Amino acid sequence: MSDKVIVVREDSAVWRALKIAAIGVLGLAAIGGTGVWLARDQMARHHSDLFSPHPLRRLAALGYLRAHPDVDNVLLLRDYLAWEERPMLRKQATVILAGMEEVLAAEESIERA
Repeated sequence: MSDKVIVVREDSAVWRALKIAAIGVLGLAAIGGTGVWLARDQMARHHSDLFSPHPLRRLAALGYLRAHPDVDNVLLLRDYLAWEERPMLRKQATVILAGMEEVLAAEESIERA
């Protein structure tokens, strides 16, 4: 068995390729993290914009409400469905409302047991 030592010099092509790959991975992670942060920030910022004149703000508010099922939000979504005219937003709100009602019904049945 031979005792060979492989020396990687700092100026070698392999070392440069590793540096570039590491920088690329870090860059992608930073971009992804920033994207997630911006999306969450927009949803949190517009959670009260359910009746806004801007459809994208209403969509962001629906996204926020989806993650917060409670009785008050069910009532709010029912009012919203009576008010909303856009079919896409009405469909989204209907799906969210059905999910909230399911979650709340399951919680109530667990509490009764």
